[in-house]
Amino acid sequence: MILKVDATPAFLAVVGCTAAGKSALAMRVARELDGEIVAMDSRQLYLGMDIGTAKATPEERVLVPHHGLDIREPDERYGAGEFARDARRWIAEIRGRERVAILVGGTGFYLRALTDPPFAEPPLEEAGRSAIEAALAAMPVAEVRRWSQALDPGRAGPGSDDGGRQRMTRRITVALLTGRALSWWHSHRPSDGRGLLGTVFLVRVPRELLGGRIERRVDAMMRAGLPGEVERLLQAGYRPGDAGMDAVGYREVASHLAGEISLDEAVGMIVRATRQYAKRQRTWFRHQLGGGAIVVDGTAPLEEQAELVVRHWRMDMAAEAITT
Repeated sequence: MILKVDATPAFLAVVGCTAAGKSALAMRVARELDGEIVAMDSRQLYLGMDIGTAKATPEERVLVPHHGLDIREPDERYGAGEFARDARRWIAEIRGRERVAILVGGTGFYLRALTDPPFAEPPLEEAGRSAIEAALAAMPVAEVRRWSQALDPGRAGPGSDDGGRQRMTRRITVALLTGRALSWWHSHRPSDGRGLLGTVFLVRVPRELLGGRIERRVDAMMRAGLPGEVERLLQAGYRPGDAGMDAVGYREVASHLAGEISLDEAVGMIVRATRQYAKRQRTWFRHQLGGGAIVVDGTAPLEEQAELVVRHWRMDMAAEAITT
């Protein structure tokens, strides 16, 4: 499906649901293979959003170089096509240093954009786009969803996963400025180019265990100071509807800080939203990766997980050396 696009693996990727243990595994593998990490996460790329995105700590970044973190302000958009462009450069630079590029994250659209490049984006007039985005940012998310479903029913029909405020905003903007739905552009525009081949490892954790991990993770984030982080971002002028601030955790805490819900209610909402997000991730990886990923048991000791990844990667590299 999306992985057989070249002959030589250019990177290895560690993917899976949120709270599956991807980051710890990637760190262990990076140190074993002398690698560098490329964050494949649509929220860790934002400046100032550290606790709620479980971003790599400064200490971890000293141990292993990281790319794709802190590259945008929370009110700036960053799509899958932009990630694919940047990731190609990071991967080329890492390989040029004779090191291993290790992608890690749960944003499946970013992986697909890299291995199966997206269609060429239709040109959008900048002033019009900015005006539409500002108007939509001031609307309740339910109203934005109604606009998205009306303008692009092929992408956001009733009962579907609308993909969050940022993606709905993109669909509305494209439809209003071009006169055609984004789904039409997807089916009529050519790809931007060839994809890269990666050896993909899917970290899998049983649903009943993942739920407990999510609860503990949210509790740890709150104790680490997520409310204070959100408050600092709001004081800096960012709004709950901004591209980054619409993330799970940030929007709920923002509602609490606005006096709309209690802190306990915010925590409960974060846990539920994270579980729903993990369910969507699980479905996406199952449908998009199929049998093209090597499954890693996320309940096994970290050393065993890393050993599996390292062994398969070295086997791939050895096989490639024999055939070239």
